[in-house]
Amino acid sequence: MTRLWHDIREMFREQADYRELFYRLAARDITIRYKQTVMGFGWAVFMPLINTIVFSVIFTRVAPIETPVPYPLYAYCGLTAWNLFASSLRFSVNSLTGNPHLVTKVFFPRELFTFSSIAVSVVDAAVATIPMVGLMVYYGAAPTASLLLLPLVLAVQLTFTAAVGLFLAMANLFYRDVKYLVELVVTVWMFLSSVLYPVELMGGTLAAVMRFNPMTPIIDGYRTALFGVPMRDPTGFVVAAVVSPVLLVWAWLAFHRAEFSFAENI
Repeated sequence: MTRLWHDIREMFREQADYRELFYRLAARDITIRYKQTVMGFGWAVFMPLINTIVFSVIFTRVAPIETPVPYPLYAYCGLTAWNLFASSLRFSVNSLTGNPHLVTKVFFPRELFTFSSIAVSVVDAAVATIPMVGLMVYYGAAPTASLLLLPLVLAVQLTFTAAVGLFLAMANLFYRDVKYLVELVVTVWMFLSSVLYPVELMGGTLAAVMRFNPMTPIIDGYRTALFGVPMRDPTGFVVAAVVSPVLLVWAWLAFHRAEFSFAENI
């Protein structure tokens, strides 16, 4: 137990000591991601908008479904939240293997690579929320007092995302197949979350899987915060809020204790 608390204190101390490096890594990743692109940050808005249009046609005209708010609002909110999670994982999985010279020759907490990848995805998500404001105005979805929940929902998602990202970055360092599996898993995972349709529309085993999936209450939490929609499963969100920090500490400790072997495996 003494070693556990010592390692935890050491991890947080290192983050404070190397915070300037974190900012520089995040700025570098933003520059690399959008260097020599025509649209720049416009891609962060373009993709969820296009997907929202496509799925709105499908689920309002081809196979209509009922949602607690107009479907474009429902889908765009879910896609923006999901893109934050998915892009964070896609960039996190390569965060160590994509920086071999820094990993092998310079000492600093290697988790900064993963955290900076997630920070860049947060910037993308912030840009992507701009059309959300326009959609809310168009459909008359005025914010309510539930908007105060938004920081909590974001904190829970980022905590869960950081935990998964650390595991993936470490796993991909030892097993390079992981980065290929992530693409498949992320795609399937999206359709097992309440990104595009409510869980209530599913039945049987699929509904149980969707309810067990922590991203479902998190995404529903965004809709509660932004649109005042009653949270379908408050217990699920509470469980996600409690489990995510525990999972992050566990992943971070495993990452921290395995750092000594990173250089020889990269």
